[in-house]
Amino acid sequence: MAARATDGRINAPAGRRIRDAFDRIRDGARKLTTASPARFALLVFLVLILLFTTLLSLPAAAASGRSTPFADALFTAVSTICVTGLSTVDMGTHWSPFGQVIIYVGVNVGALGVLTLASILGLIISKRLGLRAKLIAAGDTNPLRVHGGPVNEGQTVMLGEIGSLLATVALSTLIIEAALAIMLYPSLLIGGVDPLAALWEAPYYAAMAFTNTGFTPNAGGLDPFQHDYFFLTVMMAGVFLGSIGFPVIYTLARHRWHVRHWSLHAKLTVITTVLLFFAGAVVILALEFDNPKTFGERDAWDTVFQSFFLSAMTRSGGFSTVDIGSLHGSTLLASGMLMFVGGGSASTAGGIKVTTLAVLALAVWSEAKGRPSVQAFGRRIPSDVQRVALSVVAWGATIVAISTISIAHLTKAHIEDVLFDVISAFATVGLSTGLTEHLPEPAKYIMAGTMFMGRVGTVTLAAAVAATSRSQLYSLPVERPIVG
Repeated sequence: MAARATDGRINAPAGRRIRDAFDRIRDGARKLTTASPARFALLVFLVLILLFTTLLSLPAAAASGRSTPFADALFTAVSTICVTGLSTVDMGTHWSPFGQVIIYVGVNVGALGVLTLASILGLIISKRLGLRAKLIAAGDTNPLRVHGGPVNEGQTVMLGEIGSLLATVALSTLIIEAALAIMLYPSLLIGGVDPLAALWEAPYYAAMAFTNTGFTPNAGGLDPFQHDYFFLTVMMAGVFLGSIGFPVIYTLARHRWHVRHWSLHAKLTVITTVLLFFAGAVVILALEFDNPKTFGERDAWDTVFQSFFLSAMTRSGGFSTVDIGSLHGSTLLASGMLMFVGGGSASTAGGIKVTTLAVLALAVWSEAKGRPSVQAFGRRIPSDVQRVALSVVAWGATIVAISTISIAHLTKAHIEDVLFDVISAFATVGLSTGLTEHLPEPAKYIMAGTMFMGRVGTVTLAAAVAATSRSQLYSLPVERPIVG
């Protein structure tokens, strides 16, 4: 009895110390999530990348049974978590089944979105979804919430709806990927895939389509299915649903096709996405119809269909049925422009986002018409949204320019190939001319950094840097410089 009492006296203080240490860690984590949501989100992504780099470096993750070189493991981890799809190794043959499972889990984690994932972790820490946790989640639906400024009811998703939005993110990912896998399974069987292997490849392809990643589990990629129009159409549908963004999916789930009830964000996203899809297909068709290395040897129907497929994939899908390196230089440039725009905000797609392009186009149109404000669908777009749109384009162009110059200097490759792959990395598309697979090690790190900055978002990066900025309580005299 005395021994037990002594043990109790010894263990009780130790237990209190452990609880106190745990409470301090939890309080520190809560302060980090609420003080700077953007910086916390960046930290979450960095931790995930390091974790998946470690997992992919394990000998068990490689088909050869040997450890993957650090540069390749890091590059694949960044490409996986950032749902990009670029790779420096053959994704179909290099990785073991264990490695493929790691990649499958990674793309679904990355697809949640940097700020949405941060909000879920914040919810776990605080055990409740309070106002500050809602602000973190809202930042993924509208970066202006993290960037600063008042919270307006007219923004993409109201604070009271964030809990429902998070449920929509999880449920839509699960339901859409399951539906895509069910539709893809018969095509895999028709294509000669073993029934058991197809049970793995169907959800893998579904995840890679919806997350806009573009990895394929087989060495030949989509070559066995390049004439299976049903398979390719399902893949396009998955890419489209992933690229329009969770706020738009949430709006469609609530209001179906009652367009008048859609938010301005949903209208701009859907309209701009559809316009770019058709415009991109027309441009690709006009530039490539006589190229014997791509569409020149195909019949008219196949050429038109493949033009639409490539247009959809340049929006961030990353799949291809033709050799990208064989495209004309003019097509690479046009495709690069489509990739730079990317998909919808708070989506699995990258780029500067279609709403950014729409806001800038509306601003130019309003200026040409002499209107005092930018308007669309009976709503006025405030000037701070326009400034953020300009900032996003400027930051994106700067990142692409610096990466292109650096990699072109290191590789001495053709500038159109370098520019294409860099934009593909920044916009998390995954299409490649073949350059990425042969990059020297320093260039791999530069490309990985480009993917990271493209995925976390230029607005998130700016918000993280400016989190400690001070408000200015005075205004300076106005003077107008000459512009243009």
